[in-house]
Amino acid sequence: QVQLVESGGGLVQAGGSRRLSCAASGRAFILYTMGWFRQAPGKEREYVARITGGGATTTYLDSVKGRFTVSRDNAKNTVYLQMNSLKPEDTAVYYCAATVGTSSSYDYWGQGTQVTVSS
Repeated sequence: QVQLVESGGGLVQAGGSRRLSCAASGRAFILYTMGWFRQAPGKEREYVARITGGGATTTYLDSVKGRFTVSRDNAKNTVYLQMNSLKPEDTAVYYCAATVGTSSSYDYWGQGTQVTVSS
């Protein structure tokens, strides 16, 4: 069982930066691929980024490539999403999620943190 708690959301101006954190409880954090997702009002949840257990492989939604960076600190059981050059269309509730191995089906989800980008 893994519990995930996101933090770092808030209000930021367009062009600004924000770093989200997701702290995980439980054992063997390194065995989990961690993902970031977001859901904007009236839209479906969409995948944003993911990072494998050892941190060797990262992937991104095309619209955030070059602006967002996912990383993790396995000693702290924490995954991060550094968001730069933020745009109003990045406004959403951001969720982190965990899946065992490299499965694309995520088993554990956090409660979400709101990011609002003002123009």
